[in-house]
Amino acid sequence: MTDPDAAIAPAAARPFSTFERMVAWRYLRSRRKEAFISVIAGFSFVGIMLGVATLIIVMAVMNGFRGELITRILGINGHMVVQPIDRPLDDYAALATRFKAVDGVLNAIPMVEGQTLASGVGGAGTGALVRGVRVEDLQSMKIVSDNIRTGDLVGFTAGEGVLVGSRMAQSLGLGAGDLITLVAPEGDVTPFGVNPRVKAYPISGIFEVGMSEYDASIIYMPLEEAQLYFNAEGLVQSIELFVDRPDDIDRLRPLVEAAAERQVFITDWRQRNQTFFSALQVERNVMFMILTLIILVAALNIISGLIMLVKDKGRDIAILRTMGATSGSVMRIFFMTGAAIGVTGTIAGFLLGVVVCLNVESIRQFFSWLSGTTLFNPELYFLSQLPADMDSGETIVVLVVALVLSFIATLIPSWRASRLDPVQALRYE
Repeated sequence: MTDPDAAIAPAAARPFSTFERMVAWRYLRSRRKEAFISVIAGFSFVGIMLGVATLIIVMAVMNGFRGELITRILGINGHMVVQPIDRPLDDYAALATRFKAVDGVLNAIPMVEGQTLASGVGGAGTGALVRGVRVEDLQSMKIVSDNIRTGDLVGFTAGEGVLVGSRMAQSLGLGAGDLITLVAPEGDVTPFGVNPRVKAYPISGIFEVGMSEYDASIIYMPLEEAQLYFNAEGLVQSIELFVDRPDDIDRLRPLVEAAAERQVFITDWRQRNQTFFSALQVERNVMFMILTLIILVAALNIISGLIMLVKDKGRDIAILRTMGATSGSVMRIFFMTGAAIGVTGTIAGFLLGVVVCLNVESIRQFFSWLSGTTLFNPELYFLSQLPADMDSGETIVVLVVALVLSFIATLIPSWRASRLDPVQALRYE
């Protein structure tokens, strides 16, 4: 007994006509004797859906991770760092003014930096990077000035207080208004040698930028006080430039060199973080290739399911060919049958990926609560929350790859079905 859908075939049906779509849809529907084929089709659908969703989620999280790191790293550190060559930066105020006048430069911040040992009342100590900046420059660094959790800028503005990262304050057991003791290895020169310089400063405020490495290591100090503390009166070590387009550094470099009107050494954010961001890029590319294998395995399931379907429908193929259906029509019927699985799986995977990306932080918190552990620990991954940033270009690439693999997987069994003539098809089962 043959399928009733194979009883009539138009002699000259248009490509992808209603008749071909009707037969393809009929072959997609599950019946009792075709249950095993339907199970394979179901696994293929789930595989493609999970593969597409996984690719979208992973790429979005890695994009978000890279974007957040760039935002925080470049929010704390300048996009370009200007250092002296022939003589110290004793004219840093005039240099900063000229750099700000360069088209594309948003801010120029003179800075004094030094390594110290920071300790609290109880004697606990930790290494710290002290950065001396002007009050107006600190206020322009919104990632710091807008993220002061406790305290304020009053003491810092008066030149008497410092700003401390939240994780450093927590590890030392300090709060706003407490004294933090700083020990610099290069201090005063005496007849007995160089004595470390020790001085206590009140904590004006505690900031939190959301990147644990910076929250645990940086102390901001008024520029004049930092110059006195590090024996650099009237000097700065570098001038950090913030630009409106970080990827356009190469265009700005000659303009900054011309504005300096002296020999300077310039490094940009790509050079200072080259290893880190190169590793992120390699990891993204490798993860994309590995996760694409999930879609490939699901596409192979489509091949096996369609081959079994062609074998089961051998008698129907013979009747369709006898009634006037061309080999191209038969091929398109089975192509649409397999392609329907790939298309619906891709769409479902896209929707699932979008839903997860929009709620990724809530999902992370739920699984952290469910497991009783901290997933995506900020101590290890630098960020305090799990970011996700879907890139439209990458998402389109994922969808195209899934569809292309699905379509390619249907070609072999569809071509095999179209090559059967009516006599061979009757013996195919």
